[in-house]
Amino acid sequence: MEVAANCSLRVKRPLLDPRFEGYKLSLEPLPCYQLELDAAVAEVKLRDDQYTLEHMHAFGMYNYLHSDSWYQDSVYYIDNLGRVMNLTVMLDTALGKPREVFRLPTDLTTYDNRLCASIHFTSSTWVTLSDGTGRLYLIGTGERGNSASEKWEITTLLLRIEKEELDMKGSGFYVSLEWVTISKKNKDSKKYEIIKCDTLRGKSVPHYAAIEPDGKGLMIVSYKSFTFVHVGQDLEENKNDNLSEKIKEPLYYWQQTEDDLTVTIQLPEGSSKEDIQVQFLPDHINIVLKGQRFLEGNLYSSIDQDSSTWMIKDNSLEIFLTKKNEGLTWPELVVGDKQGEFIRDSAQCAAIAERLMHLTSEELNPNPDKEKPPCNAQELEECDIFFEESSSLCRFDGITLKTTHVVNLGSNQYLFSVIVDPKEMPCFCLRHDVDALLWQPHSSKQDDMWEHIATFNALGYVQASKRDKKFFACAPNYSYAALCECLRRVFIYRQPTPMSTVLYNRKEGRQVGQVAKQQVASLETNDPILGFQATNERLFVLTTKNLFLIKVNTEN
Repeated sequence: MEVAANCSLRVKRPLLDPRFEGYKLSLEPLPCYQLELDAAVAEVKLRDDQYTLEHMHAFGMYNYLHSDSWYQDSVYYIDNLGRVMNLTVMLDTALGKPREVFRLPTDLTTYDNRLCASIHFTSSTWVTLSDGTGRLYLIGTGERGNSASEKWEITTLLLRIEKEELDMKGSGFYVSLEWVTISKKNKDSKKYEIIKCDTLRGKSVPHYAAIEPDGKGLMIVSYKSFTFVHVGQDLEENKNDNLSEKIKEPLYYWQQTEDDLTVTIQLPEGSSKEDIQVQFLPDHINIVLKGQRFLEGNLYSSIDQDSSTWMIKDNSLEIFLTKKNEGLTWPELVVGDKQGEFIRDSAQCAAIAERLMHLTSEELNPNPDKEKPPCNAQELEECDIFFEESSSLCRFDGITLKTTHVVNLGSNQYLFSVIVDPKEMPCFCLRHDVDALLWQPHSSKQDDMWEHIATFNALGYVQASKRDKKFFACAPNYSYAALCECLRRVFIYRQPTPMSTVLYNRKEGRQVGQVAKQQVASLETNDPILGFQATNERLFVLTTKNLFLIKVNTEN
């Protein structure tokens, strides 16, 4: 069996600036232009049955503004009339209204369960469009830069996505990615067909997912791993069997405190107290349901059998065990049994972290017994805490459908993605310590697949302190990075540039040759921000009723 190669991201030290002093707030005004939309954006509100964190990541934080990376300063959105609207900026002072380039054949207002419509600019002449109702379109646009006045035409309807109901553990939802390969039937034919369709499933919305330019591989950054569940037609017969094994529920759930343990077992419908037998011994437990042995074995440690008890609550059997050795943490409930799932209490996690805090430091501690440890909980700021420390970057082979490369990202928090070169895969930006590092995937370089191409100094730390941030982006030429909040405010962080006047660092007594600026723009609207895109020249901000343009490069 082939094992995926464990890889690491190689940071280019010359791209780091250890003497970076921070961003200086600039009050220079930024030209801002506002366009009123003919029709509101086709926003999809979360329904009552879309209540999980993954629903929020996928739909609640969706970017409704799409940038055409093949033609800079050209953006698109879809309104509630089913129209794909385009704005291409040639001159800021002569802005026209967004124009319709395509109209969806389906009436979006008749679909109560529709998802967000999305656009992807596959090449300079082709666009893929999902209408959110299960249809995927392949659209021949011609040279968009040369035929700005022409409307797009439908080539073919490719795919209908059907929702599959599965009883999954946890939230009850799964995330599905469908990898579709489309080809002409023959060179002279104008008809296209799906020649391959593979499905990946996971338990978290991917931060980043991109197909390699040659279509031979797929890269995913996600909190929880993805696996293929369907390979063409070969595994169709075994599909349900494989899925049932993957989604098998734990036999029981258990928790523990310093003094006791709680075991929860879901009972079959119609179960009564007479169907249950629970026997407690000092080092043993035996549970019988309807005459069948459910769980039996030696406990990890001794219990007080006289104070241990059980009860039925909401069609569940709850068993309460009192520890004989108070304060002892049990790594398992029944020795050697793997059928249960341990649920860790948040207060217990905090207590463990507090006890281990003295082991972490920014520098070596030559005297571990000194009164003050080098680091404690009070020195940490809230923005330094990461919740998704097990994120990974995986590369899947398109032929074998196996994972070929894995990078454990650890605390390198994913920030955003950007297309620097439309012929290459999108770059992704990760937090490394306090900085934000931009990585360009190169599928052709098997030994050095990810290149560190740019650094935004201290931006990893700065963005973490913005509690209301919604979208994050940067210019394709790395000249600045920007983030916007849910309402009104946009923050711009420029790369260091030479100073026209002489400045000195007071502490070190040295001359400062460059300075990095921070600018803030406030939009004249109270509508929530739905879309955000950055180009080398300007920022585009989309709300329900308006499209704002912020001129970032004011030198031209």
